[in-house]
Amino acid sequence: MMKDPWHRVLLLTFLVLVINGLFVYMFPPATREPVIEIPYSRFKDEVRLDHVAAVTIQGEVLTGRFTEQLATFYEEAPTDKSGEPRAYQQFRTNLPPIDDPELMPLLERYQVVVNVDPPEERSDLITLLANLLPWIMIFGIWWFIYQRARQQGGLGGGLMNRFSKSGASLFLRQDSSKTFQDVAGLEEAKQELQEVIEYLREPQKFYKLGGKMPRGVLLVGPPGTGKTLMARAVAGEADVPFYSISASQFVEMFVGVGASRVRDLFSNAKQNAPSIIFIDELDAVGRARGAGLGGGNDEREQTLNQMLSELDGFEPHDEVIVMAATNRPDVLDSALLRPGRFDRQVVIDRPDWRDRVKILEVHTRDVPLADDVDLAIIAKGTPGMVGADLQGLVNEAALIAARENAEQVCLYHLEQAKDRQLMGMERKLYLTEQEKRITAIHESGHALVARCLPNTDPIHKVTIIPRGQALGMTQQLPEDDCYHYQRSGLLARLAVALGGRAAEKLIFGEYSTGAQNDLKQDMALAEKMVCQWGMSEKIGPLSFERGEEHPFLGLKLATEKTFSEKTAWIIDQEIEKLVHTAQECAELVLTENRDVLEALAEYLFEEETLDEERLKEFFQDRTLQLPDKARAALYASA
Repeated sequence: MMKDPWHRVLLLTFLVLVINGLFVYMFPPATREPVIEIPYSRFKDEVRLDHVAAVTIQGEVLTGRFTEQLATFYEEAPTDKSGEPRAYQQFRTNLPPIDDPELMPLLERYQVVVNVDPPEERSDLITLLANLLPWIMIFGIWWFIYQRARQQGGLGGGLMNRFSKSGASLFLRQDSSKTFQDVAGLEEAKQELQEVIEYLREPQKFYKLGGKMPRGVLLVGPPGTGKTLMARAVAGEADVPFYSISASQFVEMFVGVGASRVRDLFSNAKQNAPSIIFIDELDAVGRARGAGLGGGNDEREQTLNQMLSELDGFEPHDEVIVMAATNRPDVLDSALLRPGRFDRQVVIDRPDWRDRVKILEVHTRDVPLADDVDLAIIAKGTPGMVGADLQGLVNEAALIAARENAEQVCLYHLEQAKDRQLMGMERKLYLTEQEKRITAIHESGHALVARCLPNTDPIHKVTIIPRGQALGMTQQLPEDDCYHYQRSGLLARLAVALGGRAAEKLIFGEYSTGAQNDLKQDMALAEKMVCQWGMSEKIGPLSFERGEEHPFLGLKLATEKTFSEKTAWIIDQEIEKLVHTAQECAELVLTENRDVLEALAEYLFEEETLDEERLKEFFQDRTLQLPDKARAALYASA
């Protein structure tokens, strides 16, 4: 498709060169030697002075050459830039309309060489063409532009024709370098997508058993889990044309462009069937119609309606499989998810630590690793991370190693990169001794409560070095991936979050502002325990929308209230009860183990950072006490 405009450019260039050649041929450039125009009488005077060497007579024009360059002929002779008279050797004059019988004898007397050329005769046709050629060029260019405009639907047709094209990228088998070998884990998703690939390669294998493959496959999962990578791997595995486009490319400033692009995309895919269409970030145009403040967007809804029609309309497209990816399936229009459209959803979830090992192996293929690197340790220490996070971790470790001029990436570099990912970058912030001591007491309170209470995650690292927005941090990492959380474990998490605040009160007798983020996390967790998970005594097994983000605006103000003021008051009381119970539990633990708290804070103040091994050494010879009242609060029945 790109060759046609280049052919037109080459053709126009060739025409311009031909026309320029004709002009040069018909109107040859004049000689570079200067020629002076003199009167006929002056010419005869110069002959008598024996200054003329030769003449050429052509019709009524006489040209000639002087015997030598003459600077002046008369006082008004032209001058050059310096003001000196200009020298001429060539001259030109016109013969009188009546014959001069003295001319030829005069020329013979002074032995002037006489040349006679036939008069220049230009045909009337050439003269006419020379006069009309500029106008022919002007009208020709105008006619060419007019014809192109008509072919593209008017003078603005070229612009609209460009906007109506889908802009999807076409990938063939040799164009994509990604395969399923580049996608670690996700075996179930690979299996379902492998069925789609086999169907496109051998549809008769399914037809003979009466089976029909789903026309739409929706890849659902959190950001960074590899949905787009999985689609690129399908493009590399499938031996069929693969059209890739982002849903945001459908909607433009012009009304109707989105629907036109959808039609163009499906038309191209049907012409090259069997084929695959991949639409990334489907929620950009697939959101539920009529949702949000101010009503729906007409252009987006027209695009969605056209997409629904193409997915399952009167014209079947059995050999065109549509794949889409989104991380917000809850906001999609229900018409998109019904059977016949995106009726198969492939969940691409966060990987567990075993899959994280495989992902790290993929991303470290080209990274020289030292012998002390154990990817399983890194994988277990990165809970909740997705493929994009792990790729960034490996890249950050390589950058750290390069800054240190290391030849290989060591476990230390990976640990540094992991801390930066989880806790943020170190800040060179000056803290007074009092502020550092408050921070040490605060973080020691978190660590000690987490160490004493059951059902808490092991402590990975405690630091009072400012990282990110925090002045200190206590990092807990689970031993394995967890999918169920019991009430006692959640209460223990509330108590650990309030341990820093309780330690400040116990040691200094007052609170500081360092617990701001801890309180925010506690309130959010307690609200979910009461409103969504039924873990309160008075509310019981009821679920309310409080604590959930609005699927369209992300604002609690937009959430419809489905409970009374009395119920809201009870919810507030239950949240307050859970938080106070957790705070009391943390205070009991720290009071019972105050000597250990002070020793840990002093150790942390001196070392600034304590990793898992140092913490084990610290607690090895110390006995921690868990008060019965604190234990009872954790396991109280809901």
